[in-house]
Amino acid sequence: MTQRWIAFSVAAPLTFLLLVLAAFAPLPYSIYTPGPTFDILAKDANEAEIIQVAGHKTYRDDGQIRFTTVQSSPRGQKKSLFEALGAWLDPDEAVVPYDIAHPPNQTAEDEERDGAVSMIGSQDAAIAVALRELGYEVDTGIQVAFVDEEGAAFGDLRVRDKLLEVDGEPVRGSQDVVDAVEQHGPGDPVSLLIERNRKKMTVEIEPVETTVEGVKAPRIGISLGIGYDFPFDVTLQVDPQIGGPSAGLMFSLAIYDTLTPGPLTDGETVAGTGELFDDGTVGPIGGIEQKIAGAEDAGAELFFVPEANCDDVEGLDTDLTLVKATTMHESLEALEAWADDRDADLPSC
Repeated sequence: MTQRWIAFSVAAPLTFLLLVLAAFAPLPYSIYTPGPTFDILAKDANEAEIIQVAGHKTYRDDGQIRFTTVQSSPRGQKKSLFEALGAWLDPDEAVVPYDIAHPPNQTAEDEERDGAVSMIGSQDAAIAVALRELGYEVDTGIQVAFVDEEGAAFGDLRVRDKLLEVDGEPVRGSQDVVDAVEQHGPGDPVSLLIERNRKKMTVEIEPVETTVEGVKAPRIGISLGIGYDFPFDVTLQVDPQIGGPSAGLMFSLAIYDTLTPGPLTDGETVAGTGELFDDGTVGPIGGIEQKIAGAEDAGAELFFVPEANCDDVEGLDTDLTLVKATTMHESLEALEAWADDRDADLPSC
């Protein structure tokens, strides 16, 4: 055997081994896949209406209004070259940088908290926008959006408690609460006047020294958000495991449908996505292609695409009617036009 063949016989297995290791080694990528869709006009697993209303007549009609979800590979699970290539070849999946799916400055607990806060905010904004569309005046304030089970406020405060006063002073913004809490510490409770279920009460909580981004400060373990004074009670019974703000537009359309006679969808199935802001405008979301794929699987005929995501769906092969969503009002008008005439001229990307 020549020296060249000896070198080849040694190098070839090593090269093959390196290729195998490279193919299965974790890469800094995650994969987005279509998640389940949920009909907001339906009942939950316990046969309770997802949209619950007290103090206003409801209209339970035919048709479905679905919000869509996208699933990301779990935190800590990076994909191999083979897995990434497989997802890249699948038109319903997307390969994204791992740090986009799971920001490095966040923990799994941070992701869960932020998702829960965003979901609460999206539900409340959706209710407010729908009621304003119906002509109601809805005032805003500050409310509890999240309570840390390990925090000082756990057991005393609840999600959606409205904060009216702190240490006897009116709460005009979240910073008022933060500043007041920082003036207290162990043995020196902060006093909060809150409103819960339309009843006022005072709670006193002793802050705990907590390290936040490397800085120690007194905290009571809550996150704050925009709260609303609704003329009657509307609640959404959504699985608490589902987080994020991207269902806001579809929540609002479904609430409007529930509070008005006749099926807004003409008995058909529609779906969509889009973060809804307090002024009724629709913001962009991630995973639009995967959400459209999920809507197709659910039998939807029409899909609302946030205006800022229009470039993401350019040239997309789909049988769905894609409607550009700029505001809830314009989306409502488009849905009503489509329900009357499937060939109506609708805003599109």
